[in-house]
Amino acid sequence: METEATKPRRHAAGHDPAKRETILNGAARVFMDSGFDAASVNDICRVAGVSKSTMYVYFGSKEDLFEALLDRERDRVFKDLEESLSSDRPLQDKLYDFSFALAKLLCSPEVIRSQRTVIAMAERMPELCNRFYDNGPLRMRRFIERVLEDEAAKGTLEIPDITLAAHQLIELSTAGLWRQCLFGRITSPPPEERLLTTSRSAVDAFLSMYRKR
Repeated sequence: METEATKPRRHAAGHDPAKRETILNGAARVFMDSGFDAASVNDICRVAGVSKSTMYVYFGSKEDLFEALLDRERDRVFKDLEESLSSDRPLQDKLYDFSFALAKLLCSPEVIRSQRTVIAMAERMPELCNRFYDNGPLRMRRFIERVLEDEAAKGTLEIPDITLAAHQLIELSTAGLWRQCLFGRITSPPPEERLLTTSRSAVDAFLSMYRKR
């Protein structure tokens, strides 16, 4: 059943991809410098070098701009993450690469900043936050579920609850790191050596639980 959170949001009428990218790039700079709440449409238009009327041809609101930026970056990183699990290499090697890439992504300043922004909107814009979850964490979890289902069908893994296992792999990949980054306890990206140690340990624990014996 369609809900407010799952309804596709209204798209504005602009059709020039280059102009749309120009506006998005300008918005990215303003959001990064000022934050979402302090960013104004006037500032975005000034940095992007477009009129306000042009901006509204492409995006219905500042919120639409922010979501479009998230969608653009998400599609890029999801492509890389999904490719890391789609090769014909041994499962352990694929999971090592995926878990490390996921940990590096989730602990990156850009993602932490976006997550904080969305969390701050949760009470006044719950539909936006629900779409953020559906298009990000939920999409990733469902992709992992499909991979795990395929491996279980091959006899590589034995998993009684695929959804729980997918959650576990995601959470273990950043164990002790992501929340500290989110709450500012860690103020710079964790060193790659630490990310590698954490993510590999996550995969080893995951496979020790679910590898078919």
